[in-house]
Amino acid sequence: MSEKKPFEIARETLKQLTTRKLAPTPVNYKSIYNEIGGIPSVDPFPTQELRVIAHALPAKTPGQQRQRALFESAIDKMNWDAVRAALVAYGGFVPTQATAGEGSLQASVSSEVSPVRSAPALTHEFLAQMGRLIEYAQPALGQDDERFVIQTTELLKALKQPNCDVTAVKQLLINYSHRLSFVAEDQSEIKNGLLKLLHLVFENISEISPDDQWLTGQMDALRQVSQPPLSLRRLDDVERRLKDVIAKQKDARQKTVEAQDEMRQMLATFIERLSQMAQSTGTFHGKLEESARLIEQAKSLEDIAPVLKEVVGATKTMANESLVARDELRDMREQASSTQIEIAKLHQELDRVSTQARHDPLTGALNRKGLEEALEREISTVRRKETPLSVAMLDIDNFKKLNDQLGHAQGDNALTHLATVARECMRPQDTLARYGGEEFVVLMPDTPFEKGVEAMTRLQRELTKRFFMAGTEKLLITFSAGVAQLSPDEAGMDAIRRADEAMYLAKRSGKNRVVSA
Repeated sequence: MSEKKPFEIARETLKQLTTRKLAPTPVNYKSIYNEIGGIPSVDPFPTQELRVIAHALPAKTPGQQRQRALFESAIDKMNWDAVRAALVAYGGFVPTQATAGEGSLQASVSSEVSPVRSAPALTHEFLAQMGRLIEYAQPALGQDDERFVIQTTELLKALKQPNCDVTAVKQLLINYSHRLSFVAEDQSEIKNGLLKLLHLVFENISEISPDDQWLTGQMDALRQVSQPPLSLRRLDDVERRLKDVIAKQKDARQKTVEAQDEMRQMLATFIERLSQMAQSTGTFHGKLEESARLIEQAKSLEDIAPVLKEVVGATKTMANESLVARDELRDMREQASSTQIEIAKLHQELDRVSTQARHDPLTGALNRKGLEEALEREISTVRRKETPLSVAMLDIDNFKKLNDQLGHAQGDNALTHLATVARECMRPQDTLARYGGEEFVVLMPDTPFEKGVEAMTRLQRELTKRFFMAGTEKLLITFSAGVAQLSPDEAGMDAIRRADEAMYLAKRSGKNRVVSA
């Protein structure tokens, strides 16, 4: 069904006025016209009546004068929101003791706005604080959107004015928030895009150098830390470890270059010595042949003596040159062998540091990356042998309170204490991992969930026997835990999530208890 045209609606309106026997006043005409046209009926703006109220409002103080001016401006614009804001703000400037001539009007205004009498949202201090909040947020929003930068500058300038136009500021805020939504979305997309590019770089490096275990460890650490949500503490930890690896990597490369140079030098010297020995041998043979000829021609022992002396001298020279060449080659070979041993040690150290990339540096437990690898191995065993696997999620009770009262250093010590006690109570085949913050995960192979609950309960009892020492103060560390048994065809992280839900149930049930999923 097509919509009616305006002239058709007008014609039908006149008919309805006649049919309903209504007076053809503007109000009646508008009401029926909106009804027929399906237009929402809006009461007319009472401009004249509001002007009378505005004229009657006292304006003895600068605040009252400013708010009455805003009220009159809102009436001119027929803006109900601005009218409401001006009246609410005006209530903050009504004197406590009303004069006799103003008593009735001020009492009326005060009674209507008394719940928000101070109007804190419209004070200069509040607007200035809003401006500072916008300034603080600017570094996270960037300077790429020129129009957004201009809007921000205009808004901040308006907010800093002592007698700012609230209506104008409101419109600036509306425009700013609209633009802000696009800028924030762009910044989020940019961050996600950069993370994707970083992951592609990491994967590419890993594919190029699959045999370098230390390099693989670096890439795993970077991939782990670049997973949202990002954390400055996690970034600092990985930066420190990577700097250590990079320093050892540079040292290993330098040693490798030195070993290569020494090997080239040794080969060059060897070739040179061979050439010299060949030349000396040729000379020596020549002298021997000449000496043999002279001996054949000699007619007495006196003629033979100088020839023999020359042969002996040439032989000694030849022997000395051979010894020198042998000693030089032996020294260079020992030096090259020593350098090779140092390179092997450096590569072992790189492998060790790479392995540490899978461990939490504070507690020594596996980190999230190490947990994922261990979980994958355990699940593979479970599928192959059809044995049970239980997963426990532990969370220290009241950890935030401990941090606030004793400081983050003691909080870290408490985490280390829990990890130490847990490792001592666990079986060799169990795995401890720090899941995040004060949360730990324990993998228990060949363990149904009932036995897993018992194991966590034993750990709780052990913690009650071994107090945590915060300086000279003894503290009892407790935790809440949830235990889940891996179901057939269930993903490992799904089992961890079930254990996590059970752990939160233990928290809500009073803490320091174990709940099975």
